[in-house]
Amino acid sequence: MANETITRAFTDILNLNRTSAKGYQEAAEEVKSPELKSQLSQYSQQRAGFVADLEGYAKQYGIDAQEETTIESVATDAAAAVHRGWINIKSAFTGDSDSSVLEAAETGEASALKAYETALSAQDIPAGAKTVFQQQHDAILQAKNWLTQNKNK
Repeated sequence: MANETITRAFTDILNLNRTSAKGYQEAAEEVKSPELKSQLSQYSQQRAGFVADLEGYAKQYGIDAQEETTIESVATDAAAAVHRGWINIKSAFTGDSDSSVLEAAETGEASALKAYETALSAQDIPAGAKTVFQQQHDAILQAKNWLTQNKNK
């Protein structure tokens, strides 16, 4: 059975990725460039894949991985920061600019990286979970770097 640290880490990271998948899908629908639409859709699918992977690991640790908000999730600064980052996507849409959408997505990714770093620094996280968290962190970092490079094109 998982302890509170493991449960909180999985809950926060799962909620983060659910939010990111939705955020990327909304962003893909808003940008005009076909290249950007394709890449943002791929990131949305990637995050949905992260959710599926994490749900499998969560079950191994006896964590209920259903989509619901827990008190711990609401109270966690990292999860709240990620949520705020992706909420900015909606305000970027009113700017009607592909670069403003990418900038909002970049903000969401920066918050996501902080949440992953918090989970990775926790002492009680099992090695298998840390490996998955690290792999996903690295993929998010690549996405953030891509967003940074493409927002000013």
